[in-house]
Amino acid sequence: QVHLVESGGGLVQTGGSLRLSCAASVRAVKITNMGWFRQAPGKQRELVAQNSDDDFTTYADSVKGRFTLSRDRAKSTVTLEMNQLGPADTAVYYCKMDTWDPNTRWDTTHWGQGTQVTVSS
Repeated sequence: QVHLVESGGGLVQTGGSLRLSCAASVRAVKITNMGWFRQAPGKQRELVAQNSDDDFTTYADSVKGRFTLSRDRAKSTVTLEMNQLGPADTAVYYCKMDTWDPNTRWDTTHWGQGTQVTVSS
């Protein structure tokens, strides 16, 4: 079974900072990729930042230099530090985790429930 718990988010003024955290609880599967996606009203869900199984981190161009993703593999957590926030960052942020089951050899994507980030101008 897999369970994701997100925390953080909220309302902040332009130029402010927020931190999002995601903790995973898994059994009998391997966590491969972990990261954050976001979805603004009327838009598709998009990648914010993701750390891969081989420890490579990818950032959306729009957040490079402002957001930092940290992953603790021992604790199965991932944290997104968001700085210099602007109204364009307003969205529901979702933790995403990919797992691999050694028994079935299936890859599965899991999503958190989402947390709202609102940046006021």
